[in-house]
Amino acid sequence: MDGQENFQKTSQSSEQLEEDLNCEIIKLQNYDRKLIRGLMRGFGTTMILWMISKERQHGYEIMSKLSEMYVSSRKEKKMPSPSIIYPALHELEKKSLIEGAWEYNGKRKVKFYEITSDGMATLTRIKTIFKNHTHDVVDEFWEDMFSLGQKSEE
Repeated sequence: MDGQENFQKTSQSSEQLEEDLNCEIIKLQNYDRKLIRGLMRGFGTTMILWMISKERQHGYEIMSKLSEMYVSSRKEKKMPSPSIIYPALHELEKKSLIEGAWEYNGKRKVKFYEITSDGMATLTRIKTIFKNHTHDVVDEFWEDMFSLGQKSEE
């Protein structure tokens, strides 16, 4: 792919990219959707911990940010369920990876979460494992399945 083709591809509007994603979601078979949900559940708690490591947040704020990643086939943003997010937050808090503190946010009292030193250490260990894994099959899997860049065909 030359520079001009690359520019044209990256300059697509976000609306076009969202429409393309919706088309791909519609094409998925039920089992494909199940596999993707399983993958996301596995990464969900780690993603929440990572998000809190970037800035202190409350549960609804986390759900709102995550909802931007999930687009339904009707082009509506789908909010992740509180029955998934809050148990994950409570588990992270129980394991002392995050701390919650009740504060007023306008007229409402909400619980803001921030990462603890144990939480940061956990993220560091996870990063180290993924950076230093040594099995070729795992390397190939990550490269093939999750590489955001495309190899140029020559």
